[in-house]
Amino acid sequence: MIRIKIEPVWRFTRDHKPESVLVMLELLNDIRVSGTISRAAGRAGMSYRHAWNLIEKWSDFFDLPLVERKQGRGTTLTEFGGKLVWAGQRLQARLGPQLQNLSQELETELNQFFPHEPSIIRVHASHGFAVSKLREMLSREVDLRVDLRYVGSQNSLMALAHDDCELAGIHIPQGDLRKESVAAAKKWLNPGIHRVIAFVTREMGLMVKRGNPLKIRSLEDLRKPHIRLINRDPDSGTRHLFDQLLARYKIDGSKIDGYDRIEFTHPAVAAFVASDMADVCFGVEAAARQFELDFIRLATEDYLFVCRKQTLEAAAVQRILAIMQSEEFRAAIAQLPGYRSNDSGTVKTIAEAFCL
Repeated sequence: MIRIKIEPVWRFTRDHKPESVLVMLELLNDIRVSGTISRAAGRAGMSYRHAWNLIEKWSDFFDLPLVERKQGRGTTLTEFGGKLVWAGQRLQARLGPQLQNLSQELETELNQFFPHEPSIIRVHASHGFAVSKLREMLSREVDLRVDLRYVGSQNSLMALAHDDCELAGIHIPQGDLRKESVAAAKKWLNPGIHRVIAFVTREMGLMVKRGNPLKIRSLEDLRKPHIRLINRDPDSGTRHLFDQLLARYKIDGSKIDGYDRIEFTHPAVAAFVASDMADVCFGVEAAARQFELDFIRLATEDYLFVCRKQTLEAAAVQRILAIMQSEEFRAAIAQLPGYRSNDSGTVKTIAEAFCL
């Protein structure tokens, strides 16, 4: 069995310079976070001298300094160096899930040519921090083939209904908004055929710059003309929840600056706010903490997986459930801000899961 990992490469060229330069944005980001070149070099597995030589080479190429060292304050990025780093963060947040989907597609195509390949469990689920952690843990399992594709909640249920996957990930809000979301999901579910696997709960809300300089406190503040939103794509469950919240407060989305500007993942919208291309976005708390943003909680969601009852009998699915139920998984989820392991791996009927 082979594994494939596709990563973007940042290679810069300039009109007046024939050569190109490969910039390691991860090294610059580590300098931004740690405030020292030596610590960033250690994380990159290189010497201090080599790291400094690279920084000088990149600065010469751009004709602009990337870092500055101040007495007693360590090393910080210049404004230009910071722009490069945040551009890299946006790219990774935007393309990461798409590249993972492409990697998974290629893996599935190529591994079928190898003898004695184990059967594949196909999983369709919206992108999220807990799902990524589960994917990481499943990838370490020998003789367990999981084809996990990132798609929106409704599209996941459609895929399950059309036999295009065995497990479909969905997220349902708790509280007053639950009934509407359950009704939308029930269109694709049959209580006699389907079962629900508890996974995690997660906190949802507004992400704003650290210190909240625009004093955004609630959804009503998004109506102010000087506040710029970056929104999620219309097919995502997070966008559906956001629209539900707007409707509850009788807020017309078309009146919000940026309502039609979209990105496709929680980290992508958070990266836009962190890089000052937007003032606010809606998503999971973990994305806010990843990009050093403040978070205003608005809702709690249950993230669940749905499958056919007979699918639970497959040995591969039993192994997936065992991983969800493991102490290692619970510990990993506990490290994700705003996430909680909530009976993870427990199988429930439709009525039990949706409180019908």
